Amino acid sequence: MQRSEHRILTTHAGSLPRPPHLVELLARLNHHEPVDPTELANTVEEAVPDVVARQIDAGIDIGNDGEQGRESFFTYVQYRMTGFGGAGDEARNWQDIADFPGFADIRRQQRSNRPQVSLVRPPKAIGDIQYLDKGAVEADCRRLTNAATAQARTAGAQSADVHGFTETFLTSPSPGIVAAAMANAHYPTLEDYVNAVADALAVEYRGIIEAGHVLQIDAPDLAMERHSLFAARPLEDFLAFVDVVIAAINRAVTGLPARNIRLHVCWGNYGGPHTHDVPLAELLGHLYQANVGGLLLSMANPRHEHEYKELARNPLPNGWLLATGVIDVTTNYVEHPEVVADRLERVAEAIGDPTRILACTDCGFDTAAGFSQVALDVAWAKLRTMRAGADLASTRLF
Repeated sequence: MQRSEHRILTTHAGSLPRPPHLVELLARLNHHEPVDPTELANTVEEAVPDVVARQIDAGIDIGNDGEQGRESFFTYVQYRMTGFGGAGDEARNWQDIADFPGFADIRRQQRSNRPQVSLVRPPKAIGDIQYLDKGAVEADCRRLTNAATAQARTAGAQSADVHGFTETFLTSPSPGIVAAAMANAHYPTLEDYVNAVADALAVEYRGIIEAGHVLQIDAPDLAMERHSLFAARPLEDFLAFVDVVIAAINRAVTGLPARNIRLHVCWGNYGGPHTHDVPLAELLGHLYQANVGGLLLSMANPRHEHEYKELARNPLPNGWLLATGVIDVTTNYVEHPEVVADRLERVAEAIGDPTRILACTDCGFDTAAGFSQVALDVAWAKLRTMRAGADLASTRLF
């Protein structure tokens, strides 16, 4: 992971707006409707260079493929692994949404009339989970490398104000979110299931890093499952689950350079009440056991913006970086650059070293195709204002 040596570098959490036609194709695939594989492949091939160019134009330093070729940040594994089939027995519930049925009604209405991937009752584990072959992740890596290289060449032919990425990253899910969201109908225990998924994901983790990209492990399970899978259970049970997942991740990344891995933890990417979110203070000591080079944390939304203070009370491990959320991806408000700068300056003060922070979004803009809560043009405006805010903060911190 690149440090912000001379100015605050900008990045994001992974998923970016997809073209409408690509959303439609991915939704049809997810709903088991006929999709021409050649049409889908060609649409993805066109989308990745476009989303890379848009990131660079918006001032993103550390970018990716926008997860353009995946139906969601985790359910895509069903196409890359054996052992998944059927559908989960019941829809997942979030404790805060259950407490506010009025919000639940609004949420259903907002999602009812547009193409989107369904995360309700995704396939479950019905057999041994194993990674099939590396062809799909190799294609992800190739598309990103080619698009980023082409942009860098274009930048070299233009003015010094035009640049390519400083670094590239690709995402892959935590074994915990797969095991929590894709029901277990095969393994004796949840821990056995987590470990089996981790062993399979190790293939993808290694493939991303060996291709020269930073690996981002998306782990909303390490916070969100407190008010979902573990909502009716003691906090200690949830934290024990966190420890199981961290141990599984550590085994899956054995032999990989920790400095090239970042861990994304969030409380669920939806604009809901979030009244049952577990405090960051309860989590940090457990997250710090991960063999990674840094964290990506939500710190822009109204429920967690205050928690930057925890980083002063419980400092990051030596050498770790923090991609701090300064943009809320659940609202169409475009943050003022001064707001972004203020957030960055507070976090830098809490950590004590501005070179250890990156400006980031709280989460992804379209974590499942068609799920975006922010209009496409607003999303890109938010990324541009993040760049402007990071520049303001840089003038004050460096």
